[in-house]
Amino acid sequence: MADLTTHLGALTLKNPVLTASGTFGYGTEFADFIDLSRLGGIIVKGTTLEPREGNPYPRMAETAHGMLNCVGLQNKGVDYFCSHIYPQVREIATAVLVNVSGNSPENYAECARRIAALDNIPAIELNISCPNVRQGGMAFGVTPEGAASVVRAVRAVYPKTLIVKLSPNVTSIADIARAVEAEGADAVSLINTLMGMAIDAERRRPFLSIGTGGLSGPAVKPVALRMVWQVFEAIQIPVVGLGGIMNATDAVEFLLAGASAIEIGTANFIDPTVSVKVVDGINDYLARHGFASVSDIIGIAHQA
Repeated sequence: MADLTTHLGALTLKNPVLTASGTFGYGTEFADFIDLSRLGGIIVKGTTLEPREGNPYPRMAETAHGMLNCVGLQNKGVDYFCSHIYPQVREIATAVLVNVSGNSPENYAECARRIAALDNIPAIELNISCPNVRQGGMAFGVTPEGAASVVRAVRAVYPKTLIVKLSPNVTSIADIARAVEAEGADAVSLINTLMGMAIDAERRRPFLSIGTGGLSGPAVKPVALRMVWQVFEAIQIPVVGLGGIMNATDAVEFLLAGASAIEIGTANFIDPTVSVKVVDGINDYLARHGFASVSDIIGIAHQA
């Protein structure tokens, strides 16, 4: 067995395989399919300060080699998470992280502050792809200034490991990564979904209730891999790679491109056991190629 331990700032993971927010519920839903303790970590569904109903149905649509969603961060709010969900997940024998969303820097910060009080939540993933209500709905994560404003506010109140999830719907993702690094992010994760849409030709209407949604699945993998490569070269903090990872080979490609850990998302809907298969597959890859540790391969494709 190779050493699969990896590090995201002060957070040590037993292996580099995380489950992506919004695709794995709160983790407990998958306990009948896999041993949750075998995962490097679980990132629970997006959590906001106040409860959110999400968008009207339909809010998911299948596309060629992927899926679209416009769920809209449906959740019961951070206080419900702290009182009802946390007691269920606090004893899971792996790192449990919370994905935090908001609509103003202060809103993000207050949500993060409340989660910081939970002993067994060692990190948060900050979703800066949310609409900035002060700037006409433009997502915080599409400008360096907007991204920096959220990270600055959260860093002031959140002392644990802070991972910032970056949007791919930008001109230069490296510029955004540098901005959040400068404000104290411990790591970045990328990519969030790409904006897309699907139209029902018979109905002559969009499939999704709000027209557009986030595209995920294998179709986005080449874009995600390119952005991980670019961000790895632009910053010094660790990178978490996600976007279209369907198997261990996909995961290894992201590690070679510079990711210290990876997240599995859409693949969970197809095979609820895929995450542990990827853990085993990474170990097999290291053994076949004579590497003693996963750290030996992080970013080595840049050494050619």
